[in-house]
Amino acid sequence: MKRQQLIRLKEWLKNPHRKPLIIRGARQVGKSTLVTLFSEHLSDETPEQNKTTLALVNLERHPDLNTCFKSNDPHKILNILEMLPDINGISEETLIFFDEIQAVPEAIPALRYFYEDLPRQPVLAAGSLLEFVLSNHQFSMPVGRVEYLHMGPMTFTEFLDGIDENKLAEFIRTFEWQETIEPVIHHRLMDLLRTYFFVGGMPEAVRVYAETQRLKSVSEVHNSIIDTYREDFPKYIGSRNLSRIQQVFNFAARNIGKKVKYSQFSSQDKSATIKTDIELLCMARVLSKVIHSHANGLPLQAEMEEKIFKLIFLDIGLMNAICGLGWDVIVKMNESHLVNEGVIAEQFIGQHLQAMLSESPNRQLTYWLRQGRSSNAEVDYVLGLNGQIIPIEIKSGATGRLKSLHQFVGEKNVSLAVRFDAGQPSEQRVNTTIKQGDKAIEIDYQLVSLPLYLVERLPELKFQTI
Repeated sequence: MKRQQLIRLKEWLKNPHRKPLIIRGARQVGKSTLVTLFSEHLSDETPEQNKTTLALVNLERHPDLNTCFKSNDPHKILNILEMLPDINGISEETLIFFDEIQAVPEAIPALRYFYEDLPRQPVLAAGSLLEFVLSNHQFSMPVGRVEYLHMGPMTFTEFLDGIDENKLAEFIRTFEWQETIEPVIHHRLMDLLRTYFFVGGMPEAVRVYAETQRLKSVSEVHNSIIDTYREDFPKYIGSRNLSRIQQVFNFAARNIGKKVKYSQFSSQDKSATIKTDIELLCMARVLSKVIHSHANGLPLQAEMEEKIFKLIFLDIGLMNAICGLGWDVIVKMNESHLVNEGVIAEQFIGQHLQAMLSESPNRQLTYWLRQGRSSNAEVDYVLGLNGQIIPIEIKSGATGRLKSLHQFVGEKNVSLAVRFDAGQPSEQRVNTTIKQGDKAIEIDYQLVSLPLYLVERLPELKFQTI
């Protein structure tokens, strides 16, 4: 469960100059569970006399604390918190956790005063829909006085840990380029990847699958989570049309990876209306944009064209549930079909690239699109990695099918490209000719092919030019 986030929390707590930490993420991605696990780890690792205790304050249960936080006096706040049930005194060894902080918006600006007046007091907060809360209040985030930790669904390796396939998870985490993957391991990982495509990374769905192995029970969890999100809509859409935003929610899940055209969502509503609905769902982190970048240099985000984008969903399991893709459908797809048809593999890679970039200052996902009169070219994702621009394609088969990738390489003069597919890791030198206008241009680049399940390892792999 969220190994990297647990490591980050430990580093945060050890930092003598730490700031209050806000854990941000969509509903039900495990923010509260992460803090509970962190507290348990601390309790196991520290001597009895220095035990770190957890003071959990669920602000949804204490909305009347808003007047307390308005004082912006952390000493007064602590005195009142100590009067709450289940809070057994607060000291500098107490980890204060404000859960569901969006329920008491006044608590957000008060965090800066904990940093300024009580810097030795560790304070954590978690919340969903913070952007909506802030947009409806006069105050803003205490910039420079808090830190952030971004959370999404469990990744594939975290899923493997969650179902007691720890050896395979560790195999992925420690894989080095040009190592041999035994066929039995490769096929086992591809089979489990197919399971992940159905179960996804929402912690409750993973827990139920680990405990029961029953896919019907997983589907029930998916449906419950989807209903929860739909029930949340009235909390942040204001006077907007609930039926329409539910329609946008469903349509987006079924059209992942396609360039967004507002007219496709609704022929009866204005583009500006649909645009705002999409923005709301992105603010809720149910959807994320992958924006076109001209990709002439780093950072890629400096050359984004905001009007041209496609979408990915919060979680692959929820996406497939909304699309009606049950296990009976996914299990019948061969590996080539899973990679080349539909959007399952593109959602999987995008979801993991997003997790990989979550702590980066340039964390917006980008892709490349060239629209011409006679032909279009599109590269699924473009990544800035280790000082290089890396185009990423998700496709099986011969290099002759990579025409868009060839065009990108020719136009941007890059030397390395990555393809994710269902095969074993491999590399090859691609030498071919493309047309640019009336000219024939020769291109030469290194193509690295990786199985989908190695996407989390991508930043650490050291490719040798061949």
